Amino acid sequence: MAARIEDYALIGDMQTAALVGRDGTADWLCLPRFDSPAVFAGLLGTDEHGFWRIGPLPDTAASPAPSPPADRRRYRGDSLILEQEWDTSHGSVRVTDFMPPRHLGDDPGSPTMIRVIEGITGRVLMRSAVRLRFAYGRIVPWVHRVDDEHGSRTAAVAGPDSVWLDGEPETYGQDLTTYADFTVVAGERVAFALTWQPSHLPPPRRTDSEAALTATEAFWSDWTGQCTYHGPYREAVTRSLITLKALTYAPTGGIVAAPTTSLPEDIGGVRNWDYRYTWLRDAAITLSSLLRTGYRDEARDWRDWLLRAVAGDPENLQIMYGIAGERELTETRLPWLPGYEHSTPVRVGNGAATQLQLDVYGEAVETLHLAQRSGLAQNHYADLLQLRLITRLEQHWREPDEGIWEIRGARRHFVHSKVMAWVAVDRTIKLLETTDLDGPLDRWRTLREDIHQDVCARGYDADRNTFTQSYDSPELDAALLLIPQVGFLPPDDKRVIGTIEAIQRELLTPDGFVLRYPTSGGEAGVDGLPGDEGAFLACSFWLADDLALIGRTDEARALFEKLLGIRNDLGLLAEEWDPRRKRQVGNFPQAFSHVPLIDSALRLGGA
Repeated sequence: MAARIEDYALIGDMQTAALVGRDGTADWLCLPRFDSPAVFAGLLGTDEHGFWRIGPLPDTAASPAPSPPADRRRYRGDSLILEQEWDTSHGSVRVTDFMPPRHLGDDPGSPTMIRVIEGITGRVLMRSAVRLRFAYGRIVPWVHRVDDEHGSRTAAVAGPDSVWLDGEPETYGQDLTTYADFTVVAGERVAFALTWQPSHLPPPRRTDSEAALTATEAFWSDWTGQCTYHGPYREAVTRSLITLKALTYAPTGGIVAAPTTSLPEDIGGVRNWDYRYTWLRDAAITLSSLLRTGYRDEARDWRDWLLRAVAGDPENLQIMYGIAGERELTETRLPWLPGYEHSTPVRVGNGAATQLQLDVYGEAVETLHLAQRSGLAQNHYADLLQLRLITRLEQHWREPDEGIWEIRGARRHFVHSKVMAWVAVDRTIKLLETTDLDGPLDRWRTLREDIHQDVCARGYDADRNTFTQSYDSPELDAALLLIPQVGFLPPDDKRVIGTIEAIQRELLTPDGFVLRYPTSGGEAGVDGLPGDEGAFLACSFWLADDLALIGRTDEARALFEKLLGIRNDLGLLAEEWDPRRKRQVGNFPQAFSHVPLIDSALRLGGA
């Protein structure tokens, strides 16, 4: 069985990523991109679906022997270089895992995972066990040895893919697994490198692991050195920024919501989705955080990605695209995978790509607006795109939609969607007022007022003094917490304060975190799905922000620091927190959790 979600660490090269557990097992790796089929899919199944384990070999070792959990682990400084250390009866050993950014090497087309084993004290017997299974654990590749002038290499080939394992220790095959048993003494270093290559090409170059390690550390040091935030929460902010950078697909600027698929929101349930794509909403708020902490290059790259993704058809704006701008994200199921802790189905692709979610207009336009305010050079095509989006929104804002939470039930008039439609129009009016662009300014001012009045009339329950999830509904929705943050109403408006207090009464879990909306247990509810889910971490950060906005700063800071306390020991967050099991759930790590962490830190700890 895979480890608890929070027991994993992230490594990556800004084109794909791996999850490595405390026992030294890499249970998830997609090659060559975030959205490629996994070559290690044990995360969603068993060891039979692929893994790479390196750790001390127990004295009574089964095959493949599980390693004990590491005694210590950390990232090396402000980097994505993972270090794990084991203390054994024979000595201590450190394993350093990383993926060098591809543009740093001589072979930018070859993703490589490098593992360096270093003796600290004594003499420790180690084992590397690699079980490659292509196509999400379904295909056993042809594994064979290839000799060249530099020695032997292990190659695994199936269809269009090949993976090459290089290392100093001699390998052997057993039970369709490649092993290497070796001993390290104090001061000795042994390295392995696993490299993907299209199978029709010549073998990839061997990797100089030490040079790659030096270059990778220098890259992350230079990048984090650009951060302009120096407040009291710098450690948490920096780790979140590194995580967001790791989720950015460097060749295009697209940002994945998470590097995983089908980690469940409800353990054992059906709420399992593929997050390895670029949501306009998630990417937009990610860029907002990056801009506010000094990272303009990423904002420019994402703006260019957006212009390419919607080029030629901006009127049919999708809520998400592939990391290179692909539009077809057909959702399918993988029945041969039993799922994380038996949570099925396992899905790849995402059927929500075709949904109507009016709020994405607001998030996209807000980010373009923030980029301009932050000094990013004006882009004429981006301005024209913004005008076309508002023209489209003008025609459709009165329609029901699936909303921010991508419900699989009937469409509704979600209040948050209407509020973000107002944001899109408001920011575009500001663009017209401050530039020489031409547009129907008076008509859009009227539109802005019409949306505002409609929301306040139909989305507000005067008897309870709270906005509601959708027009004429009694349910609440944590997305309503964004009303004061986007400027729809001021924080001191009694309707805003009433909504905050209603959410505290009705959507808080026993440990004080926030649910997105009420779920219905065994029956399908507003979202069209059975089962429950955990507290949505982004919503809990939003509540902290709102409490600060209405002057309840001590309460806001207490909630924020409580949220920091449920990060794993490496500072990483999944999508949700399960209040019953006291553990993280959902895809991991999640951009939509780390972004509001940064925003709350800036609000509470000084920008």
